[in-house]
Amino acid sequence: MGDLTIGLLGALLATNQPVAVSNLVAEQTGLALPIRNEADPAERELHNLMISDDAAIDEVNDWINTNTIPRSDTNALAALNVKIRSRLDVMKQGYETFLRDHPDSARGFLAYGSFLTDIGDEDGGKVQYENSKQLDPKNPAVWNQLANYYGENGELTNAFADYTEAIRLDPTEPVYYQNFATTVYLYRKDVRDFYHINEQQVFDKALGLYQQAMKLAPDDLVIATDYAESYYGIKPMRTNDALVAWTNALNICKDETEREGVEVHLARTKIAAGFYDEAQDELDIVTNATFKDLKRRLIRSLAEHKNPPPDTTEAPGTNSVTEDTNNSPITLTAVMKKTFTAEPSDPPAVTNLSAADTNLLELPPPIREQKSP
Repeated sequence: MGDLTIGLLGALLATNQPVAVSNLVAEQTGLALPIRNEADPAERELHNLMISDDAAIDEVNDWINTNTIPRSDTNALAALNVKIRSRLDVMKQGYETFLRDHPDSARGFLAYGSFLTDIGDEDGGKVQYENSKQLDPKNPAVWNQLANYYGENGELTNAFADYTEAIRLDPTEPVYYQNFATTVYLYRKDVRDFYHINEQQVFDKALGLYQQAMKLAPDDLVIATDYAESYYGIKPMRTNDALVAWTNALNICKDETEREGVEVHLARTKIAAGFYDEAQDELDIVTNATFKDLKRRLIRSLAEHKNPPPDTTEAPGTNSVTEDTNNSPITLTAVMKKTFTAEPSDPPAVTNLSAADTNLLELPPPIREQKSP
């Protein structure tokens, strides 16, 4: 593991990506490992260890978030680094002691792997996931965690296979479909070469997995916005479907910050679709300072679209909002009234995949399941 302080600071303070709704929704990482048998002393011990794990991560996050040390003060940063390492070493020692006492605890290895992953030691986490899988190969969570590792560190064949196995073991967990969709979307060239399909079909595969996740978790704004954001990477843009996706996301927002975040995306999509007045209406709604820079850029983009340079034309998009597949006119109202009705789709078959080609867009990394003590 590299410099833990720099890694954690980078993860917590990275603000150079465009603001997205997903960044405004609180997410916890970890594992769903409720006590199976409250009368079992080992289960209670693991339960308490995981509560301490959460507390340690929260405490370290607080130290970093409230840290005002300038980067030039290397001595102070070194002291903070020692403080963080010491706090997390206590938890590492706790897990290692537990596993020495309970070497057959698949759930213990899984929890320890999650902790190591959360603090940046992904290779160490992978070792613990493998230990857990050997003890309990029927636990879908461990397959998902291993797939996350391979998706972030190469060996895409393993990532695809492990997501598929997680889904086979628990086809009702939306996170598995969401993670699989993200991996398919990000590694498009490999998917295209492996399945012998074109890029539009790769997008269809990723969108189908997102749709299944949304069907299982219809009120999950993170999944809804990940799905809607994926349309930005499709060229030509499927503006009809993008508008529908963002409208569905808007309908499940729970507060004004979430709603304004979605309004920003609706404005961007309406600009691309040619609905300039409606895009301006969306931007007029946005008053949150969080979106100030994005709003300013979109206002400039809107002006440029309204008054393009001479001899500049835009290629019409697939599924354009200005015409349907039969070339008959379609209105914005008709687009916005369209309802999302995802149908379940079988997970893609898995065979060997070629060497990883990142081809990354700005989508979130795979999500680890929520931890419930």
